[in-house]
Amino acid sequence: MTALAWIAVVSLASWLWLLLGQGFFWRTDLRLPPRREPESWPSVCVVVPARDEAAVLPRSLPSLLRQDYPGQAEVILIDDGSSDGTGELARTLAERYGGLPLAVDSPGEPPAGWTGKLWAVRHGIALARTRAPEYLLLTDADIAHAPDSLRELVAAARTGGFDLVSQMARLRVDSVWERLVVPAFVYFFAQLYPFRWIAVQGSRTAAAAGGCVLLRTEAAERARIPEAIRQAVIDDVALARAVKASGGHIWLGLADRVDSVRPYPRLHDLWRMVSRSAYAQLRHSPLLLVGTVLGLTVVYLVPSLALIMGVVNGDLAAMVVGGLAKLVMTATYIPMLRYYRQPLWLGVLLPVTALLYLLMTVDSAVQHYRGRGAAWKGRTYARPDAALEEQ
Repeated sequence: MTALAWIAVVSLASWLWLLLGQGFFWRTDLRLPPRREPESWPSVCVVVPARDEAAVLPRSLPSLLRQDYPGQAEVILIDDGSSDGTGELARTLAERYGGLPLAVDSPGEPPAGWTGKLWAVRHGIALARTRAPEYLLLTDADIAHAPDSLRELVAAARTGGFDLVSQMARLRVDSVWERLVVPAFVYFFAQLYPFRWIAVQGSRTAAAAGGCVLLRTEAAERARIPEAIRQAVIDDVALARAVKASGGHIWLGLADRVDSVRPYPRLHDLWRMVSRSAYAQLRHSPLLLVGTVLGLTVVYLVPSLALIMGVVNGDLAAMVVGGLAKLVMTATYIPMLRYYRQPLWLGVLLPVTALLYLLMTVDSAVQHYRGRGAAWKGRTYARPDAALEEQ
């Protein structure tokens, strides 16, 4: 066989292992676990960090204020130095829609050693603790919740004995670039952090989706949240790791009626979203970067290359093996496309999307070594302490 055919064999073997040995990451049927309503509903504080979110707040904040929750609940929005009137708009929306009580506060500029978002979260949690809630719902300002979202999250946490219950919000897929990139974003995330492994106590796999995290206050205190992760760029994964490392029981799955309303109409918008934290995900390691580039190339790009070159050059082995690898790859992506209600033919373009992610990751590393660091809402952060990244 030719060298290309042998490389295609490696790719096919990788896909067979991913299909069967990576926690069935490609399945999209993991939703909120079985739950029943508790005899008494615990108190909850909803903490929303918000920086320049006036464009999305009218579509998200009313959904929190209108929560149909039988227990005591309050929304705390932390206006993190916004320049677009986010705080005032939040107060106006609360007056217009009523519902749960809303408190708006501002933490001031973050001190050295804190990322801005986590400094806002810290301020929100500090205010929440004065109310002594049993649970905290940490949710982003662009996330819209169904009216029973909080009720269902609390019921799931109580029934399953979870310290953390998180749902991966359904991201927007309206523009051409969103349809190409967004389902793959969740697909790759699930491949890195198989949801079924996350809920297994004692396993090393831990992750959460920052847009929707219900956290037991006692577990947050035990894990020193958010102080323990104050420099984390990928704060949701760091949070889940800290909670699980402190003995907490965590769960993550896909959402049915928790949606992001933030648009990403251009490739530039999506590129910035991914490259902001891609190299931090690799712990700023050049070796991991090289391994990731090689891995993406062999696993995602080689099948199509082997299939095309096999047809062109009459290399039957490369054509067959490459075609089989591409078939398995596409089959694992179809459930995610169905979850996002997208046409299945987009599965054929997964290698194109993988190439984009490869370039985004390399760009993330380039920006890091140029000293620009990760960025969030107009703030740029230097490289976090390695010890914190490993938590």
